[in-house]
Amino acid sequence: MTAADKNLVASGKGLTTANKNLVASSNELMAADKNSVSTAKSLISAFNDLANDHEAIKKILSHLNLAQDDDTITIKALTGGVSSNIFRITTQQVQYCLKQALPQLKVAKQWLAPVDRVFAEIAWLQTAASIAPDAVPKILGIDQTSKSFVMQYLGAQYLNWKAELLAGRVADKVAAQLGNILGRIHSQTALNEDIAKRFANDDTFYAIRLEPYLEEAARQHPELSSTLKALIKRTQHNPKVLVHGDVSPKNIMLGPLGPVILDAECAWYGDPAFDVAFCLNHFFLKAAHMPEIAPDLLQNAQDFLNAYLQEVTWEPVPELQYRIASLLPGLMLARVDGKSPVEYLAAERGAIVRTLAIEFLRQDDVSFSIIRARWGHEFKQ
Repeated sequence: MTAADKNLVASGKGLTTANKNLVASSNELMAADKNSVSTAKSLISAFNDLANDHEAIKKILSHLNLAQDDDTITIKALTGGVSSNIFRITTQQVQYCLKQALPQLKVAKQWLAPVDRVFAEIAWLQTAASIAPDAVPKILGIDQTSKSFVMQYLGAQYLNWKAELLAGRVADKVAAQLGNILGRIHSQTALNEDIAKRFANDDTFYAIRLEPYLEEAARQHPELSSTLKALIKRTQHNPKVLVHGDVSPKNIMLGPLGPVILDAECAWYGDPAFDVAFCLNHFFLKAAHMPEIAPDLLQNAQDFLNAYLQEVTWEPVPELQYRIASLLPGLMLARVDGKSPVEYLAAERGAIVRTLAIEFLRQDDVSFSIIRARWGHEFKQ
C-alpha cells in the first residue's frame, strides 16, 4: 500500500469502528422511508399518467405557449429510463422533450417514490445551468399539475454515452470533461446554507437511492448489513454539496460542446462522495462486462476522478477520497443484488462483481488504487 493510501486509511477507518452506533440509529431512516412510500402509494391512484393521455400533453404545450391549439403534434414515448415518462414531441416548428415523474418505477421489485421529485430535478438543472450552461438542457416550461416539464430536445448530433461505451467506443476526453463539470457544480454549491435548504430532500433521496440500492443489498446480504447501513448513515450525515444522484452514462449525452447531464430527479444536498462513486461504478461494471476494453474503461475512471478532485476545495481531499472508495463497493454490490440490477452483466460476470464487492467491503484499508488494480487483474483479457 502506498503512502497516499495509508493517509486515506488513517482518515477513514472510523467507518468500520462506528458501525454499531450508526446502525443503532437506522430506525429513523426506515421510519422516514415508510412515510415517503405511504405518500407515494396514495398518489398512484390519483396520478394522471401522460402515457395514456396524449390529449393532456397537447393541452400542456398549449398552456405553456409551446404550441398552438391547431398545430399538428406528434408524440413518441422514449425508452431507456425506469423512473419517468419521457416523450419526444414534434410540432410543425420544433421538437421538445417532455418528462413526467412516475410514482411507481418500472422495475421488477416494488419501488415507489414521491412524484414531487420532479421539482428537485428542475431546480438542479436551473442551478447547474448557472454554473455550466452548456452541460444541461434548457428548461422551456413547467406544468405543476401533471408533475412534468418541457425541455430542449437533444437531436441526432447528441450521442448517448452509455450506448457509446457498450458499443466499445471509449472517448479519450469525455470522462475528464465530466469530472471537471461535476467538480465545478459541487465546488460552487459547497457549504451553501441557502442551497442546502432548497434541496433538503432527505426522504426522497433515501427512498429512490439509499433504500433500493444499499438497504436492499443489506437485506440480501445480512452478514454485511452493519457495514452497508453504516455507509447509508455516513452518506446521510455529510451534507456538503448539491448532489445530482444519478451521474450515470445513460444520463449523459455527448454533444458538440461536451457532455450534457440529464435526469436529476434524485437531486439532494448531501455527500459529494455519492455522485463520484455512483459514476465510477459504471466504468467498473462495464469493464467487467467487456474485459477486452477494461484498461480503457479503468483509465476513464481514473481520468474522471483526477479531474473531479482538482475542483475539491471544501474539505480535505483524502477524507473525500476515502468516502468515495469505501462507498464504491457498496454500490457495486447494489447493482448486482439491489432493486435495480445492471441489465448487461452475464450471470457469471455478476458473480465475480459480487465477490469482489464483498471483498472490498470487508477491507478497512480500501482505496481507489486498490480497487482499480484488483479489477484490472480480475477482468484482464
